[in-house]
Amino acid sequence: MPTRFILINTSHAGNVGAAARAMKVMGFDDLVLVAPRWPDVLTREETLARASGATDILQKARVVASLDQALDGITYLCATAMTARDFGPPTFTPREHLGTLAASPHSVAFLFGSERFGMLNEDVYRCHAALSIPTDPEFGSLNLGAAIQVIAYEWRTALGGFGSRPDGQAAQLADAKAVAGMLGHWERALVDIGFLDPAAPKKLMPRLNQLFNRAQLTPEEIHILRGVAKSMSEAAAGVKR
Repeated sequence: MPTRFILINTSHAGNVGAAARAMKVMGFDDLVLVAPRWPDVLTREETLARASGATDILQKARVVASLDQALDGITYLCATAMTARDFGPPTFTPREHLGTLAASPHSVAFLFGSERFGMLNEDVYRCHAALSIPTDPEFGSLNLGAAIQVIAYEWRTALGGFGSRPDGQAAQLADAKAVAGMLGHWERALVDIGFLDPAAPKKLMPRLNQLFNRAQLTPEEIHILRGVAKSMSEAAAGVKR
């Protein structure tokens, strides 16, 4: 869904970089700055440092003089405000509103006000909804970059998210032949140390087979278990000698 993040009268360059980073990790790339304090804010050293590699977002971002110029193509506006405004749009937490919005055909913009004053009433009044992040009422102040990260996360989640990613590549599992060979090795070792009576094996080996199947062993783990079996047999042989 087309999504834009609009920062109005931003005064700290670092927050612009933090916004770019927050957007990039959640898969968004449309950033517009309305009358920021620094005309060159997109290329300032502090901005680039806080972006932590999200420079493509900064390169694509636009700086405009008015909010009207930032709204081209947008059909639904979400203000971000800690307190509801009289005569303003309805106020929701992000989670209770964004799920419904994600199912709509709108192109959406999230508006963030200046660090010192937040959003002006006149800008809030233009919005269809106001989002209030449910923070501790005794300490509700959020850094601009942190607020953008929360909204970006909630919006990405409402849109379906990315799903979890496993660490590294999926492990290669040992095949059934390798597991069977290892079990045979263990059976001999267990006999060698006197743990298994070959005349009355009962269900020990089938149970071990099920145990190792549940473990989903890798070839490296098969190698380790064979090493353990070898050491058991060697230790038993040493005792016998």
